[in-house]
Amino acid sequence: MRLIAAITLILGFQANAKAPDAIWYGGPILTMNDKLPQAEAIAISDGKITAVGARKDLLKTKSAATRLIDLKGKTLLPGFIDAHSHVSMVGQQAISANLLSPPDGPITSIPDLQAALTEYIKASPTPKKYGMVLGMGYDDAQLKEQRHPTRQDLDKVSTEVPIVIMHQSGHFGVANSKALAMAGVNKNSANPPGGVIRRQSNSEPNGVLEENAFFLSLVKLFPKMTESQKIEMLEAGIKIYKSYGYTTVQDGRSSPEQIAANIAAAKSKRLDVDIVSYPDVLTPGTEELMKAPYFHDTTQKPKYQNRFRIGGVKLTLDGSPQAKTAWLTKPYYKVPEGLPKNYSGYEVVPDAKVLEVLEQSLRNHWQIITHANGDRAIDQLITAIRISEKKYPGVDVRPVLIHGQTLRKDQIADLKKLKIFPSLFPMHTFYWGDWHRTSVLGPERAENISPTGWVLAENMKFTSHHDAPVVFPDSIRVLASTVNRTTRSDYVLGPEQRVDPLTALKSQTLWSAYQHFEEGSKGSLEVGKLADFAILSENPLTIPPAQLINIKVLETIKEGKSIYSRNPDKPEGNISYHNSHDSK
Repeated sequence: MRLIAAITLILGFQANAKAPDAIWYGGPILTMNDKLPQAEAIAISDGKITAVGARKDLLKTKSAATRLIDLKGKTLLPGFIDAHSHVSMVGQQAISANLLSPPDGPITSIPDLQAALTEYIKASPTPKKYGMVLGMGYDDAQLKEQRHPTRQDLDKVSTEVPIVIMHQSGHFGVANSKALAMAGVNKNSANPPGGVIRRQSNSEPNGVLEENAFFLSLVKLFPKMTESQKIEMLEAGIKIYKSYGYTTVQDGRSSPEQIAANIAAAKSKRLDVDIVSYPDVLTPGTEELMKAPYFHDTTQKPKYQNRFRIGGVKLTLDGSPQAKTAWLTKPYYKVPEGLPKNYSGYEVVPDAKVLEVLEQSLRNHWQIITHANGDRAIDQLITAIRISEKKYPGVDVRPVLIHGQTLRKDQIADLKKLKIFPSLFPMHTFYWGDWHRTSVLGPERAENISPTGWVLAENMKFTSHHDAPVVFPDSIRVLASTVNRTTRSDYVLGPEQRVDPLTALKSQTLWSAYQHFEEGSKGSLEVGKLADFAILSENPLTIPPAQLINIKVLETIKEGKSIYSRNPDKPEGNISYHNSHDSK
């Protein structure tokens, strides 16, 4: 009897407990729980996990109403948790012209880009609906011309309709003459703080806008949308995340308008994944958002309202390394045309303001996530946290370094001491690794971008993210890049920074939950946690690492309910569902 009681306790059910709603079995179940790394079966009731263990033991608890789900050799693991991205902007991407280069889009030259915009204007109802053309994802590093398009290039598409295209980094944009005029950008316009208006020799804007020059112009140009349209756009973005196995997504650097749309979607119960938002701390109106019921400070348990909550605030300290606006301590390997040889990017926020924001965060117990790509920007963050924590000793808001692409080895000790959690971007090695080696950082510095190996060597947790819409929220490419670090040319960039598949999976599940203060309810398959699952075509722990990129997400399950299936004609995808009496 004692042995039976012990087994019952381990499995997490009791003899008098109600039968589970569903039991999954018949394939590898990867728990991310070191105490029980793999299991044969998992049972759920009311959207939560009730047992994890041996198939024969769990099947004894079924009733006639229990759904028995045979994985047929497919792999079940925790639903992916988005460590950093911008879901509201992914919705925007879903209704914009696709200007991405291979493998995500067809654009390899400026004529390709012009043709795509022209076809988009003809075929899509969106330009007429909103009175402007928006394209997203062009990358000068992948264009044959090796330059940004200009307003003259976009004017060849149209001078009658405002056209704005966004660089894949999200930190640059290009506007045609009509859009520049509507935004009030002309030869007399001064560069805004933290931004640059690129110009021709006669001082006229050439259409390329950097950082705040782009963001401020886009705010003036972006069409007014109804609440219904905003929710539809948000849902279009969420649909993409679900197809990659995400059950929790992030909306980083949210605007008040985006948060209002998220709340509207939550109130109307239109969300089928959890969204955690981090409004831009420097945007007016953000402080008013930091209150219940959608926000709870770090002294309280995170609470969602109909699948939406505000997790903290976002601070942005520099730009993008591939766009050469990240703030470095050493000059870029090849500086942009027209800039001095010692050009190393630039700050976005002065030191005094950074310190003010960090102190505000600690004083109010706000978690703060900080975008810092360049090592000089990371120094700025480390210094501000070191000073502010002396003023508020013992207050831990679990601050997050977002991206940290040029994080130096000597800075990692500071992160560990100050409890700064690193959310890194090794997916960047595929998309821009070659560009970093040949143009951005040079062969030596490029080897150690997003140094997950160094962080792991210090026994630190980290997360690995995609920063959508910078790239698609492709959980499998995040996994493959974190493990393999191969570039577009199949060069292994920084072999010592590679990690094993299990570590990479934890960085996208359990450690992502920790980053969001949600490790008690998500990220691993343990009794009492939410039944958030992703089902994969292969087991990432047993196939050769080079084949990880070929894994497909077959199904996404949120609190026991299927919210995505790869096969639309069969709601359960490639997984076999049947009644409990059919199982042996």
